[in-house]
Amino acid sequence: MLLAFAWSLPVTADTAATTVRRQAIPAPALPGVGTPVLVTLDARPVAIRGGMAAILRTDRSGWDVLATTGLAGVRVGVSDGSRAALLTKDGIALLSRNGSTLTTRGLPPLPVVLTDEQAAWAPEGLVVAGRDARGASHLFRMAPNGAGWRALPPWPDGGAPIALAARETALFVALADRQWRWTAKQGWVARAAAPGPIVAGSARAIGQAYLLALVRTATGTGWYSYSVITDAWASLGYALPDGSAVAPVTDGIIAVTETNGRLTASTATLELKRRPLGWLDWTIIGTYLAAMLTIGFHFWRRSRMGSTSEFFLGSRAIPFWAAGISMFATNTSSISYLAVPAKAFDTDWQYLMSKIVTVAALIAVAFWVIPLFRRLNLVSVFSYLETRFHPVIRMISSALAILMHVGGRMGVVLFLPALAIGTITGTNIVLCILVIGICTIVYTALGGMKAVIWTDVFQVVVLMAGALFTIGFIVHAIGFTQIYDTAMQFDKTKFVNVSFDFTTPTLWGFIILYTFDTILTFPKDQVLMQRVLSTPSEKEASRSVWFFAAVLLPAGLLFYVIGTTLFAYYRANPGRLDPMLPVDAVFPSFIGTELPHGVTGIIIAGLFAAAMGTLSGTINSVATLLSVDFYEKLRRTPPTQKQAVRFAEWMTVLTGVVGVAIAIVLSRLDVHSLLDLTIELFGLLGGSCAGAYTLGMFTTRANWQGTAIGIAGASVLTLVAWIFALVHPYFYLAIAIVASIIIGYIASLLFPPPSRAQIDGLTIFTGGGRKGRADLEPERVASTSTS
Repeated sequence: MLLAFAWSLPVTADTAATTVRRQAIPAPALPGVGTPVLVTLDARPVAIRGGMAAILRTDRSGWDVLATTGLAGVRVGVSDGSRAALLTKDGIALLSRNGSTLTTRGLPPLPVVLTDEQAAWAPEGLVVAGRDARGASHLFRMAPNGAGWRALPPWPDGGAPIALAARETALFVALADRQWRWTAKQGWVARAAAPGPIVAGSARAIGQAYLLALVRTATGTGWYSYSVITDAWASLGYALPDGSAVAPVTDGIIAVTETNGRLTASTATLELKRRPLGWLDWTIIGTYLAAMLTIGFHFWRRSRMGSTSEFFLGSRAIPFWAAGISMFATNTSSISYLAVPAKAFDTDWQYLMSKIVTVAALIAVAFWVIPLFRRLNLVSVFSYLETRFHPVIRMISSALAILMHVGGRMGVVLFLPALAIGTITGTNIVLCILVIGICTIVYTALGGMKAVIWTDVFQVVVLMAGALFTIGFIVHAIGFTQIYDTAMQFDKTKFVNVSFDFTTPTLWGFIILYTFDTILTFPKDQVLMQRVLSTPSEKEASRSVWFFAAVLLPAGLLFYVIGTTLFAYYRANPGRLDPMLPVDAVFPSFIGTELPHGVTGIIIAGLFAAAMGTLSGTINSVATLLSVDFYEKLRRTPPTQKQAVRFAEWMTVLTGVVGVAIAIVLSRLDVHSLLDLTIELFGLLGGSCAGAYTLGMFTTRANWQGTAIGIAGASVLTLVAWIFALVHPYFYLAIAIVASIIIGYIASLLFPPPSRAQIDGLTIFTGGGRKGRADLEPERVASTSTS
């Protein structure tokens, strides 16, 4: 029905998502004739002509003349907004400014004398392209210390370069009728040529995935954007007279032109066209938020000041299917809803392999892990480590888990939907973070685990409806055939990488990582295990994991399909995506600029659902750990049920506030891929203590001393791998787990083994048929004490 509705809607959109705001500014007063050389140094435009230079004032009211040396014979200037270099008749010089003085520092001469020189700033330094006297092409990169030049492979087929640009680790060389891209891994690859010759020196990187360039066409010289992802050019609807000098400035360019001996100057700034939400959108969003609060209030009234079991575990009365859906909702956060489509849009489906491996590993979890832990009747999964090893192991592992969830996940899943709403409507991102965060904190603190799980069920329905509608709408807009052909042309559905280059996400990496991540870290994941422990019996607990596995792969596939369909859509309509947007905002941009009102509100509600489902579960679980592992353990006298529940409610609020604060910090940073950031933080913070569970469950020889040494050693090794970038972040978790297991087991051999009584019922070898252990914390019942 939803897809049929998509087909019935008109497909309309503006021809461009970006407008260009032009502003005339005073022109520099410099001696000589001709268009001056223009660069940007430390975010300030500098004009050079006749051996003199002038810098634009910060308020753009005029230009100040600079004291200069070494500016004779300047031919070309190249800058990236902060760094600048000059190509002169005597060679290449770096430009620097100290107050009102502009100085140059000559670089060593190129190994080959070049003609048709073009230069660009790459992250590693200056890059120069050109041809020698025989017409052979050459490409050189400046050494990091500026002491020499390193030759890079030249582009194929020769040809004079007319523009050179750098986009992160890639270099783009434009020739008269074609364009080449070079990366260290892929070498030279042909890319789409510009609609006409590119004006020399005008190409520059902008945003996270675009180049801007002035292009001469039959109708004049215009400003064009080029997406390095979709390999498509789009006109920005802005023209300049021929012979204009340009340089990057903020979100646009500054241009200086000489006409009849008179200089004129102007700036052009890119601005996103924003479409405010309509009353229908706000009504849908408001109704959704009110429904979440109503559910929380409903469960608060039914179980006001009940037991800790009621607040943390829903009285162990949650149906297996609801627990399974809640696990999926927690796993499918706003990271999946926004960052996964962005990753598929940017690359391909290689990360989908993680879902396939996870489903296979969940089968092992259902057979081995769940029966053992469900029989123990835990509240905090870390109480297992205390009984199996020592209270110190429990405290360390619980603290690391709290840091991992709060620092590595909460802020990201809260920031992403706020980014989406800000992108769509222009609403302040911090305000969006506060609205989503406060609403989630309130219903989680009021209703406890029951509110978390039943809101998760509702949220999954909303989330999946929005995903299906998006796919249906794009298929209706450009047709299934075009989507398929585009995906095949750019190999967008590739999901198996059998390379042994472990700096990339390979099949072997996914198998290693997600086997460890699922089987070995599932027991210590309080967020997921708390749902398993909320079911009535061991059988129902295993069923909940089976149900989670059954919905994980097909539902996860939808988000990769969204990314691929978005790629095909913006490949066909390149002008409808704003070059300034981060890659993670591609789906929100589509929602805000392409979908009709009402539908936009539904999908924004889906964004809220994705974030709030994960956020509420994480908040509740962190509050559980703070209460059970620290508050109840460190108090001199055991707390009453009322005190324990009240503390948990306050910890729910505090945890949520910290998550909101982290999300606000993230909104001020420029992170290329939030999915990669989350994976990196999970590996750094969550791997070492996972090894403790492996040693506890799958060995009978490990003791607490060896396990503590293993945790410390694994943390150091993972930190070293991170500092020196030895492997892809996907491997941090595997490194930490393997290291903690190996080091912990070997170190355990140096200390006495645990007695049979210490491990009875606590390993897969010694736990068969037992109902639990008396020395584990018993399930609490409501207390009538009011103290």
